[in-house]
Amino acid sequence: MPMRRVIGQIARIFHDHQFVRFVLVGVANTAFSYAVYATLLYAGLNYALANLGACLLGIMFSFRTQGVLVFRNPAWRPLSKYVAFWLLIYLCNIGLIKALLSCGFNAYAAGALALAPIVALSFTLQKYVVFRQPAQESFRE
Repeated sequence: MPMRRVIGQIARIFHDHQFVRFVLVGVANTAFSYAVYATLLYAGLNYALANLGACLLGIMFSFRTQGVLVFRNPAWRPLSKYVAFWLLIYLCNIGLIKALLSCGFNAYAAGALALAPIVALSFTLQKYVVFRQPAQESFRE
């Protein structure tokens, strides 16, 4: 199969499937946020402050990527909901990391293990609360 056709099919899947877009954009956002978290841990911050730094920088980066690329919502209006959503995510993440630390994991592993449930919560809140599209009016004759 010619490379141009493969690239076209991949682009079409990315364009047509919201969950695929969420996963791909989420991988980039998560990698960015975890890199900031690990860097701040390495710099000597404790896990809560490192996570806060990663969260704040991640918010700035991911609001636009998620809004525009995943949920097709370029508006700035959801920013206040997005910030509130990330406050909730931060608190859940810190609680989960703390629980994992108490199980004997180090802060690096605890942060990595917390990613999957936090990503699931993130998608759900973004799709149904932050970037929710208004319901389509039903067709009436």
